[in-house]
Amino acid sequence: MAIPDVVLLTKADCHLCTEARAAVERVTKSLGVQWTEQKIDADPQLQERFAEEIPVVLVDGIQRDFWKIDEERLTRTLKKVLEG
Repeated sequence: MAIPDVVLLTKADCHLCTEARAAVERVTKSLGVQWTEQKIDADPQLQERFAEEIPVVLVDGIQRDFWKIDEERLTRTLKKVLEG
């Protein structure tokens, strides 16, 4: 079984990021998957790439969602990775 690498990209003073954290936490907890948060504020490359799309969910380095996180879609994506 593959273990997905789930990363939530966020920035300071982002109300959507608060909602995204809760959504990612609910989905990953239900599937027993770990996730990490990475703030883009100190990374010019990430700021340039994702500034208008934050928050962003990456699964195995691939952008899977942004702004409002769709929990059903994230669940489906992670289940596919877990099933290999």
